[in-house]
Amino acid sequence: MSFQIGITGTVFLITMLVIFWRPRGLNEAWPASIGAGIILLTGIVSREDIQDIISKIGGASITIIATIVMAVILESFGFFHWAAAKLARLSKGSGYRLYWNIQLLCFLMTLLFNNDGSILITTPILILLLKNIQLKPHQQIPYLLSGALIATASSAPIGVSNIVNLIALKIVDMSLWMHTAMMFVPATIGLLFMSCLMYWVVRNKLPKKLPDSIMDIEESFFIKNFHPLKTKIPVETKRKRTRFMLKILLFVFVMRCLLFVASYVSIPIEIVAVLGSVLLLLWRWYHLRTNPLDILKKTPWHIFVFAFSMYVIIYGLHNVGLTALLVQWCEPIVNQGLFHASFIMGGLVSILSNFFNNHPALMIGTITLTEMGLDPITLKTIYLANIIGSDMGSLLLPIGTLASLIWMHILRRNKIKVSWKDYLNVSLIVIPITTIVTLALLYFWVQIVFS
Repeated sequence: MSFQIGITGTVFLITMLVIFWRPRGLNEAWPASIGAGIILLTGIVSREDIQDIISKIGGASITIIATIVMAVILESFGFFHWAAAKLARLSKGSGYRLYWNIQLLCFLMTLLFNNDGSILITTPILILLLKNIQLKPHQQIPYLLSGALIATASSAPIGVSNIVNLIALKIVDMSLWMHTAMMFVPATIGLLFMSCLMYWVVRNKLPKKLPDSIMDIEESFFIKNFHPLKTKIPVETKRKRTRFMLKILLFVFVMRCLLFVASYVSIPIEIVAVLGSVLLLLWRWYHLRTNPLDILKKTPWHIFVFAFSMYVIIYGLHNVGLTALLVQWCEPIVNQGLFHASFIMGGLVSILSNFFNNHPALMIGTITLTEMGLDPITLKTIYLANIIGSDMGSLLLPIGTLASLIWMHILRRNKIKVSWKDYLNVSLIVIPITTIVTLALLYFWVQIVFS
């Protein structure tokens, strides 16, 4: 057993180190899959365990992939350029108004898609906009940073906005509908508090007046890419394009709502997610005359590999006794009452997320909870406290979430430098306070509504 503990612990630490380091932009699925392969070869995880893992991550992975496909389709419709131009117009030359518009955009994109998809959508939009209005590098950082933080944290209100949340829901046997009923109100108020606190921290770095845009981002893109004789997208006027984009967003919103309906009536939500992606893909084929097969190249299939591999490693840690040890440590805390348990467990997952990434941290925390024999409401409340730690508390360091790692990769690819000092100047103030406030809101909301 001591050999297995040593192997599993070493594999886990090396895997996380390589994921954080990402030498030469290495995809995170590679170190995770190699680590999982070693665990499987040593027999620490059995065939029965693999079947259990597939049953837990399969639906979650399919759902997330389907929503990311929707994000990719949006890009092909010119949504990024349209949204960047819309942000510039709505801000009316005010740097402060631009901040709040960005916060709203990032929040809505995460709710409509997921945190990783939101980062993939909003970061290019912001880079496009900020470069077009020729903001200096130090003026771009507050917008990019605050947008990324709110986009990632906004996966807390609804479970479908984060793959690790969906996997954890399966572990605790909690419906998507129940998660939203217990979490949406406290988490959304917490996010509003977070936005206000971030504004107070960065307001002196925001330009009061924005420079005039050097070109019409929207017009130039549509004229260049969509000829009216070859596509059915209306390119004649901005009003028609806006109507077209709003129709697409309405469709995505309706499909998102249907996920909760499916959860409520016990239909697998991945079926609805895939159906929505296929319909949107066919819509794009009709309008752009583009072969749908090109989406196969743009879809991040490695998410399947990453989720499966990380769960194999976590299952290995579980099998060698890590969760049993955590149960011994945490059970006395949980028995002190729901208030203490929520704060201690949420704080513990926050710390683990910042050191080891929120994917393994939330999985370990959730499996530990299921081993304690808790009553349903206590289990679900402490689980949601773990979600707050995983989705919000994990943002203290830029390596705490996969979405943050993706965000940094996009910035590096676009030659935009955001140092750890820039990040910590905001996160060290905003994240701990926001996490504590949201945990308190969750506790009182559950006491008022569900007790």
